[in-house]
Amino acid sequence: MNIALIAHDAKKELMAQFCTAYCGILSRYSLCATGTTGKIVSEATGLSIKRYLSGKQGGGEQICSRISCNEIDVLLFFRDPINPKASEPNDMNLLRLCDVHNIPVATNIATAEALILALDRGDLDWRKVGTPNLA
Repeated sequence: MNIALIAHDAKKELMAQFCTAYCGILSRYSLCATGTTGKIVSEATGLSIKRYLSGKQGGGEQICSRISCNEIDVLLFFRDPINPKASEPNDMNLLRLCDVHNIPVATNIATAEALILALDRGDLDWRKVGTPNLA
């Protein structure tokens, strides 16, 4: 299972703290991240993280591409909802792609914790075999 990590500048330290707290669970998965987020999290946790470009240089778009190719299973995207970003249209595209491709996404620490604990319990294993039969 592939987990992507993205954090706005004001949330990068929170992402590092979150990943430190859940390092044991995250270490069982393949991780990728935008450049700066990946560097900060890797240095804080020792986790192996495939790093793409920084967000400002197109790292978010690289992760979008992986989502479009069904190569990402979960997205942890810690957004800064207070300070507007020039990249907000790209952020909305990223979230739209997650909706199109049925990717569980967390945009804050509370939802991220729920997703990580669900992963730990095996609740998201259906992603490996396709959409569950909800009928």
